[in-house]
Amino acid sequence: MIKVATEAEMTKPLTGKVVLVTRAREQAGALAELLEAAGARVLLVPTIAIEPPHSWAPLDAALEGDFGWAVFTSVNGVAMVRRRVATTGRGRALLERARLAAIGPATAGALREWGLTAEVVPDEYVAEALVERLRPAIRAGERVLLPRAAETRDLLVRELTALGAEVTEVPAYQTRSATEVAPGLREALAASRVDVVTFTSSSTVRSFCALFGAAELPRLMAGVTVACIGPITRATAQGRGLVPRIVPAEYTIPGLARAIVAHFEPARS
Repeated sequence: MIKVATEAEMTKPLTGKVVLVTRAREQAGALAELLEAAGARVLLVPTIAIEPPHSWAPLDAALEGDFGWAVFTSVNGVAMVRRRVATTGRGRALLERARLAAIGPATAGALREWGLTAEVVPDEYVAEALVERLRPAIRAGERVLLPRAAETRDLLVRELTALGAEVTEVPAYQTRSATEVAPGLREALAASRVDVVTFTSSSTVRSFCALFGAAELPRLMAGVTVACIGPITRATAQGRGLVPRIVPAEYTIPGLARAIVAHFEPARS
């Protein structure tokens, strides 16, 4: 039976648009709901999966230490540290003593849900802006705990060390390509059934592009609008030969959804 769109559905800005969400499955819901509320049909094709690190030992050891600061660069980092603290019963006191920094409001919100408050949250949600906010706050010799993805940019470690901080970087989680959930994606792109592909991290870009040969990617992405959550993700996409058309002014999931809506609204007027 063919579903006929109602008048209310037809007035939504993304009606008729198919948007691919490449975020990890457990995190994709918020973006999908915002896009669907705007009328889009959402295809959930996670290109990455979030998993525990190869070993918990470095994080466990760090959580038994003493730090002046703990710096969180993602919701994943907060979630995995919280999970480990709940499992071992160690580390909560450290985080209650330490001063906390979060790279953006979502990460700060994850800390707040855990009963912790980030006193430093930059206005621009990238590592460079976080360093600038921390620059006047961190004293030489202070110990800084940095729990984050096993493989990520080293800018924070380099810049915080240059400020005189003693940085302990520990893996709190790792990402891997989730290629097993991508059957049918090539066919959908080849048949021009996808209007927008969204990327919420550099890892989603890399894993998405790895699904295809370099020669076929331009053909498959012809006519597809690329939307990236922020400038770092945009740079990664550009480095893979993609041309991002949508990058929100606010590097958040709601900001990305609003930017996608704004991009297509002029076409409806």
